[in-house]
Amino acid sequence: MKITRREALRSAVLAAAASAAGLSAALTHAQAAPSARKLKAIVAGGHPGDPEYGCGGTISRLTSLGHEVILLYLNNGGWPPTPPDTRIAEAKKACEILKARPLYANQENGHAILDNAHYEAYAKIIGAEKPDLVITQWPIDNHRDHRAITALTYDAWNNSQRNFALYYYEVSDGEDTLQFSPTHYIDITAVEPTKRAACYAHASQTPDRYYKLQDDVAAFRGVESGYKRAEAFVLQQRSPGDPLQMLMTR
Repeated sequence: MKITRREALRSAVLAAAASAAGLSAALTHAQAAPSARKLKAIVAGGHPGDPEYGCGGTISRLTSLGHEVILLYLNNGGWPPTPPDTRIAEAKKACEILKARPLYANQENGHAILDNAHYEAYAKIIGAEKPDLVITQWPIDNHRDHRAITALTYDAWNNSQRNFALYYYEVSDGEDTLQFSPTHYIDITAVEPTKRAACYAHASQTPDRYYKLQDDVAAFRGVESGYKRAEAFVLQQRSPGDPLQMLMTR
């Protein structure tokens, strides 16, 4: 049977289209597969409120997808005249809003200790949770407790043979975080009200002042990334994977 040039061309086009469809389906499946597995994330902060202000929107997005998130605070935030019980209750409320779980490293607010015993105790907390990713504060920061949680977290990551992805977040740029240059942007526009509610749960910590400062950061990161509001992160080199990539749509 003789095949005309037009028929041959049509067959070739159909075959190419089928091949492209198959490749597209395969890529879609491959891209969807990592997010199908439920992840465990730890977001570490020097005090109750730091994770919520720095990346409460990202936390909300993760928990809304069914991933488990733990907010690990270096201390309970107690500082005269505000007693620890007040700060712990506020953190509990904030975590409930974000559908996260609070956890404490049991140090004292304003008196962080970095020695072998505390490095080892902190590493045991991280190791017991077996996280897929940990997000901690940026190391160049004006607050000692912020720098301390970062040092403890980095040490735990490094001594675990880097078995989880490590990221850094920013808080109160200029006042606390300095020289932060993001590698990742997460769109938090739709979940900003949830983030706001979690931050305002820390009612003893003048949220009118501090939320405005952090929201200015989120608006600026939004301008950088093309969203109305965004949270920015830095991925630590040599991390095993990049699970936050699943939240990035551009």
